[in-house]
Amino acid sequence: MTRGSTSEAEYLCLGIEGTAHTLGMGVASSTRRILADVRDSYVPPVGKGIHPREASQHHGEVMGKVLAGALQEAQVRPEAIRLIAFSQGPGLGPCLRTAATTARALSTFLNAPLVGVNHIVAHIEIGKLMTGAVDPLILILSGGTTQIVALEDRRYRIFGETLDITVANCLDVFAREVGLTDPGKPWLGPKFDEAASKGSRYIPLPYTVKGMDLQFSGLLSAALRKHREGGSSLEDLCFSLQETALSMVTEVAERALAHTRKPSLIVTGGFARNKRLQSMLASMARDHGGAFHVSPHEYATDNGVMIAWAGILAHNAGHTTPVEKSHVRPRWRIDEVPILW
Repeated sequence: MTRGSTSEAEYLCLGIEGTAHTLGMGVASSTRRILADVRDSYVPPVGKGIHPREASQHHGEVMGKVLAGALQEAQVRPEAIRLIAFSQGPGLGPCLRTAATTARALSTFLNAPLVGVNHIVAHIEIGKLMTGAVDPLILILSGGTTQIVALEDRRYRIFGETLDITVANCLDVFAREVGLTDPGKPWLGPKFDEAASKGSRYIPLPYTVKGMDLQFSGLLSAALRKHREGGSSLEDLCFSLQETALSMVTEVAERALAHTRKPSLIVTGGFARNKRLQSMLASMARDHGGAFHVSPHEYATDNGVMIAWAGILAHNAGHTTPVEKSHVRPRWRIDEVPILW
């Protein structure tokens, strides 16, 4: 996907991402070109997590600025937009509703079709587009998702997932509780990574894999308890927590890769940028003769471009969302979405 001006054969889609802390708007063309990618993220108080209502208020306050910025970056007038796509779910209800309300208004004002997009499907499709991965096994790791999926019979089938909290949430909560937070960032920052890289002594922690599913809450509780009890350096605890959590993820991914016999593995979502995770997965995929892909960081995190691209794929396959059926779906599972393209 490249940036540039449009031609008469193209049509443009405005994608609106608003599932959690980031409000993003992207303009993409039907010929795989990116014209704009503008984002503005809600930043909670230091040491605190995302508050859904406060995040949605932030999105509402910056909506006009982000929209104007996207149109300016794309160098197009509003009437050049022929399709409106929005993140219909899953995500935080107040944030989803703010984005959906804007999408409906723009669709009506511009007389442009509306497409509700599954946020997780969008992560997958932009990752496949950017890496060129063909029929991969997909590991989706973000603040709200830990799943291993693959496309079978026009659905993304879930082969394994977390049964409680996500791996990213596990490490993020631990980092916040022990003071390894980065001001201005609502997600796990480099302070935890730096501490983990300095650790060398493995401290035994709960390793909970149940068939193809995972549980991280017990691991988090045990790590926090050991921190409170003392006797172990924070660096060693970070190292041990990360090694345990990522080994669990890699085990499930390896079993799924062996079962599905997919030719490649791709990891996407905001947590895909973790270098230790990339190293473990690359080694595992290589042992099974498969290629390994990492969705580029610029588009692995939440953004409007991925929503626009998923909207284009759905629209090209004949799918649109009537306004009266555009209600948000905070718990919309990926295996409920027909993949028509």
